[in-house]
Amino acid sequence: MPLVSAKEMLEKARAGHYAIGAFNTNNLEWTKAILTAAEEMKSPVIIQTSMGAAKYIGGYKMAYDLVNDLMESMNITVPVALHLDHGEYEDALECIAVGYTSVMFDGSHLPFEENVEKAKKVIAEAHAKGISVECEVGSIGGEEDGVVGAGELADPEECAAMAELGVDFLAAGIGNIHGVYPENWAGLNFERLQEISEKINGLPMVLHGGSGIPKEQIEKAIELGVSKINVNTECQLVFEEATRKYIESGASQEGKGFDPRKLLAPGTQAIIDLVKDRMTWFGSAGKA
Repeated sequence: MPLVSAKEMLEKARAGHYAIGAFNTNNLEWTKAILTAAEEMKSPVIIQTSMGAAKYIGGYKMAYDLVNDLMESMNITVPVALHLDHGEYEDALECIAVGYTSVMFDGSHLPFEENVEKAKKVIAEAHAKGISVECEVGSIGGEEDGVVGAGELADPEECAAMAELGVDFLAAGIGNIHGVYPENWAGLNFERLQEISEKINGLPMVLHGGSGIPKEQIEKAIELGVSKINVNTECQLVFEEATRKYIESGASQEGKGFDPRKLLAPGTQAIIDLVKDRMTWFGSAGKA
C-alpha cells in the first residue's frame, strides 16, 4: 500500500471517537518497529520525522525513501502517512516537494499574523498535491529541535481563525509539554480544550507531548476532539532501558552479542511493544 495523506484517517478517527498515534522515527530500527506494530494491530499510523531526525537520517528524501521502501519490502497493508513534525516554513515546502504525504508548519513562535500568512502558503502548496497540513496555535511546552515553548494555553479565537484557512488538523497548546513531564505538572486543561473544540467545528485536533500523559487524560482528550497523539520520548526511553539492560547483563560480550543486529534487537522490540500498547490506548487497533 502506498503512503497516504493523514486527512482521511484523522477525519475517521474524529468521527469514531478514537485517535491515531503519530510516532517519531529516528532510524531504520525505529521505522521497522512502528510499521511492525501497526501491521500487527491492524491500525492506521502516522510516522513522523522532526527536522533534526530527518537530518540525522540523511535528509528528507532519505527519510521518505526509508519509509516508502520498508513499507514495500515488509508488505504493509495498513494506511501509513509520512508527516513532518514541527516544521519550519522552508522545511514544510521541501517535504511537500520530496513526497511526504503530510506536513506540519509550526509558526506558533511567530507573531500570529505571520503564522497565518505562512500557513496559507503551505496549505495551498500541500493541498494542490493532496497532502494534509497541520498547524499550531499556542506553543507546546518543552523543547523540540531547539524551539522552546512555555506550555501556554492557545487562544480559542486564534484557533478558529487558523481553522478557517483550511488546515486539516490543528495543534493547540492546552498545558501539554514535550519531553518528560515534571512531578508538579498541572495536567491537561480540558476546559480550554473544550472551548477550542467548539470553536473549530469538528476539526481534528492534535495532542503534542503525548508521552507520559496518564491514560485517563488521554481518553478524555479524545472525547473532546483530539484525533492525533504524538509519541516520541516514551519510545526513546524504552529503547534506552532495554538496550542498557542487554549490555549490563553481559549479553553483548557473549559470542557475537555485540553484533548491532543483536545489540539493537531488545530496544527495537521495546518500541514495538510500546507502540502496540499505545494503539490500544488510543482506540485505533483494528481500524485499518
